[in-house]
Amino acid sequence: MARRGETIELAVLGLLHEAPMHGYELRKRLNLMLGWGRLLSYGSLYPALKKMLRTGLIEELSTTTPMTRRPRIVYQVTAAGTEEFSRLMSEVGPTAWEDDTFDIRFAFFSSTDMEIRLRVLEGRRTRLQERLARVQQDLERTQAEVDRYAAELQRHGVESVEREVRWLSDLIRAERGETPGQISSTSVTSTDQ
Repeated sequence: MARRGETIELAVLGLLHEAPMHGYELRKRLNLMLGWGRLLSYGSLYPALKKMLRTGLIEELSTTTPMTRRPRIVYQVTAAGTEEFSRLMSEVGPTAWEDDTFDIRFAFFSSTDMEIRLRVLEGRRTRLQERLARVQQDLERTQAEVDRYAAELQRHGVESVEREVRWLSDLIRAERGETPGQISSTSVTSTDQ
């Protein structure tokens, strides 16, 4: 499982790869990217930025605006940061499809080779299919033991994972250039029916 700092680092490098930004803008964009369930505080962002400055992945630029006397610090990615971003985005192992990092990686998929995108999407789908099988077994096993609301919550979890597996299957077919009705033998799963 990826550490939160590594996830923040990947997201910061990806955003700065697009354009230099100051801390407030980075935090705002990261929170949009991470979603409402995982808001990023300044207490998490600035230590990550300091570490990235120390390791030479980013650098500071000071700018002043007519409205403020204090210089505003703008961060930009360095050549080493660009290399690190490329390296992180080319990883295809389990950390690439974990819950903590998949969304961030997906947000920067346009910077990734198609084969890597496919491997990450397929890995994520396989991970979710395994999770779905476990959740469905748990649901069958505990349905008689739990009250109606707990059963509904479990059912909601199953439907959410099924929906994401279908979404991933559609993305994989699109990456391969297949039309929705055209399924290759390597992408057929029980959820594709």
